[in-house]
Amino acid sequence: MPAAKSAKESRNKSENASEKQRQPQADKPARKTAAKKGGTGVKAAPVSKAASVPKAARAPKAAPASKATPAPKPAIRPEKRTTTTTATATTTQRTTEAATQNVPQTKPQSASTTRIRVGIGGWTFAPWRGPFYPADLTQSRELEYASRQLTSIEVNGTFYGSQKPSSYQKWYQETPDDFVFSLKAPRYATNRRVLAEAGETIERFFASGVLLLKQKLGAINWQFATTKKFDPDDFEAFLKLLPASIEGQPLRHAIEVRHESFKTPEFIALARKYQVAVVLAADSDYPQIADITAPFVYARIMGTSEKEAHGYSAKALDAWAERAHQLAAGTTPDDLETCGEPLAKTTAKAAARDVYLYVISGFKERNPAAAMALLRKL
Repeated sequence: MPAAKSAKESRNKSENASEKQRQPQADKPARKTAAKKGGTGVKAAPVSKAASVPKAARAPKAAPASKATPAPKPAIRPEKRTTTTTATATTTQRTTEAATQNVPQTKPQSASTTRIRVGIGGWTFAPWRGPFYPADLTQSRELEYASRQLTSIEVNGTFYGSQKPSSYQKWYQETPDDFVFSLKAPRYATNRRVLAEAGETIERFFASGVLLLKQKLGAINWQFATTKKFDPDDFEAFLKLLPASIEGQPLRHAIEVRHESFKTPEFIALARKYQVAVVLAADSDYPQIADITAPFVYARIMGTSEKEAHGYSAKALDAWAERAHQLAAGTTPDDLETCGEPLAKTTAKAAARDVYLYVISGFKERNPAAAMALLRKL
């Protein structure tokens, strides 16, 4: 009997040891996947070569069965949805997705292959909590909400500093499949005396995780200071540094110039040569250049007012809706300023083009309302 008891105890100890080895090690910290912010001492791969894209973070191991299942996210309170006269497969898919996630859907969709995308600058702004975001919505879900009211967002944070690869992955995961982010390129590339020397900064930017946005990456806005004057040779050297594609992913570039010296046919010809869009800055004190220079149009309207519930009057919104349609058709509205040769006199054709239109600056608290009102008119 003592021998049998000893054998039994040995078997029990062996089984307990095996069971411990099979338990998931949930207490081990996850490996860090975010890359360090760009700066001096960081060497990036040349843009002409395939840029390295960080691997997605590994999925965390399942928690032991004994632990309680975490509570689900609170549902976003549905709001009254607007209707549109155009029914498309995209609309049906998005409406189904929004209903599944209890997120209100207000965005009309276009039936054409080109798109007029309307959005705002960023999504984190305290005065929007209440007028735009539901009062009970947590801040961590603001992008999720905004991306279902608008069709695009221009990210301003990338202008001031490098973002982590994990941030781009998070933005991608929280937004609908057909949502698009435009990014403001880092100021270190444009706010310099010699633009031709911006190569390393441009390389670091595209190696920082930008491509993790995949098909949701819209245009890159290279914004220049108001003091930067047009130097044809140096500016062309800068345009040569902008990659047309990386790892097979096409890239779209827009250049936002803010000095009167750029209002010249020579600048427009240069932009058309390199297929970059000149940002249309409207309703502001910046020079307005509405010439079409690329296969897409990038507009920033900055005239929202506190006096208007939707930022703009109904008449002004109607005017911008009509201008957006004309720009999408490849023609420049007669009431916008141009400084180059008309497309009809060049080798470029007045073909249909995508339009990115952002409601920026002005009375910022009204910008979401203006963007959504404009979408309804489109």
